[in-house]
Amino acid sequence: MVYRAEFRCLAGCEGGYPLTQPIYQCPRCGGLLDVVHDIEALRGRTAQQWRSLFEQRMAGRDWPYTSGVWSKHEWVAPDLSREHIVSTDEGRSSLFRAQNLAPQLGIGQLWVKLCGNSHSGSFKDLGMTVLVSTVRQALAEGVAISAIGCASTGDTSAALAAYGALAKLPVVVLLPRGKVSTAQLVQPLAAGAKVFALDTDFDGCMAIITQLAERGLLYLANSKNALRIEGQKTVALDICRQLNWQPPDWVVLPSGNLGNGYAMYRGFRMLRELGLITRLPRLALAQAQHANPLYRAFKANAQQITPVSAKTTVASAIQIGNPVSAPRAMLALAAMDGVVEQASEDDICHTAAMADRSGLYVCPHTAVALAAARKLRANNTIQADDTVVVVATANALKFTEFKVRYHEGSIGGVRARLQNQPLQLAADLGVVVDAINALRA
Repeated sequence: MVYRAEFRCLAGCEGGYPLTQPIYQCPRCGGLLDVVHDIEALRGRTAQQWRSLFEQRMAGRDWPYTSGVWSKHEWVAPDLSREHIVSTDEGRSSLFRAQNLAPQLGIGQLWVKLCGNSHSGSFKDLGMTVLVSTVRQALAEGVAISAIGCASTGDTSAALAAYGALAKLPVVVLLPRGKVSTAQLVQPLAAGAKVFALDTDFDGCMAIITQLAERGLLYLANSKNALRIEGQKTVALDICRQLNWQPPDWVVLPSGNLGNGYAMYRGFRMLRELGLITRLPRLALAQAQHANPLYRAFKANAQQITPVSAKTTVASAIQIGNPVSAPRAMLALAAMDGVVEQASEDDICHTAAMADRSGLYVCPHTAVALAAARKLRANNTIQADDTVVVVATANALKFTEFKVRYHEGSIGGVRARLQNQPLQLAADLGVVVDAINALRA
C-alpha cells in the first residue's frame, strides 16, 4: 500500500504542496497550512491491524519504529524515507495514575501523561523529530536550507538544538532575554546552537523569526510549521493505547502558542476516522491568567482571538499573547466540544505544590492544566466519574528556580501554603531525635 501526505490550506484553498517544501502558510490566502493524509489508503488496514502493528513496533527492537512517533510512521509522514529519520526514541512516556491527587481535585479517574519524560525534557521532541527528519530529506532532494531556526520560551529551542545536533544541522535560536530558566537556556547552548537573546518577549522573537524565514535565511521550526503538529498528535494515539484503546472523557492541557490543542484533535480524529475509537474526548485548553487571549475569546464567544500583551507568569513557556496557531485551536475546540479555563499565579503555584506532595513533580505549565481541571470539576463541567487525562508538557527539573522560590516564599502575590524548608540543626544525635519527636507531636 502506498500512503501519501501533503500540505494544504487549513481554510480550504486549492493546491497541495510536498512536505519537503519550505512553506509555512497558504500562498493564496496567507493562512495556516495543514498536513492532509490519504485516509482512504490508510483504510486499507483494519482498525485491529493498525492496533496490532503499533503494539508490535513499540514492543520490538526495529529502530526507529520503537519510537512513540515513528511506530505510527504511516500516520505521520508516510513519504519520509526511513534513512532520513532523526529519532531519540521519543514518545514512550508513561501515563501516570494520579490516585493521590485525584480526590483533592474532585476527579474520579485522573491520569497525567508525562510528556516531559523525553530526550530534551518536553513534548516538543515529538514534533521536532518529524520536522528535522523532513529537513534531512529535503536536503537530500536538493532543497536549499542553510539553517533551522525558532523563536522559543525554552522548550522548543532545547528540542530543536538536540535534534539539530543529532542530524549535524546548524540551528539558530531566538530567546527573550531573561525570560527563560537557566536549564532551558543552557540546553541549546550545550548542543551548539547559535542563541540570540533579544530584548523582547516571545511574541517579539516570533515576529523576527517569521521575517527571517520569509526571506529564506532559515527554515522555520516553530509550530506555525504544520510538521510539528504531526509528531505531537501521536500523544493522542498513545493515550488511547495506554487506556486499552478507549478515549478518555477529557483531555486537559496547558496552552500558549495553541498548536498542541490542535495536535490532540488531529490525533483523536484520525483514530476515529480509521475506526480505532468511536468518539472524541472533550478538550480543555488551560491558560495562565497573565497570558490568556484564548480564554478571553472563549468567554466573549468570539470567533477570532485578539492578541494581548502577556504579563509575567511563572508558567513562562506559555507566556504568549499572540499565538500563531489560534485558528487551529478554534477548530479543535469546536470539533471536540471544548472549553477554555485560566489559572491565577497563586492557583498555579498552589496546585503545583499539591501535585508534588501527591507523588508527582510537575512544571508550572502542567500545574496550569491541573488547576483548570480542578475549576472545571468544581463547576460541574467535568463530572465526578469522568476519566480525565492531563498532559504534562515539560520536565519539572527545568524549573528548579520556580520550585525554590515557592518554598522560600519569594514569589510575589503568592501564599506558599505548602512551603517546606530544611531545618538547620546541629550535628548532634540528641538534637535530631528531639526534632523527629517534635514532628510526631
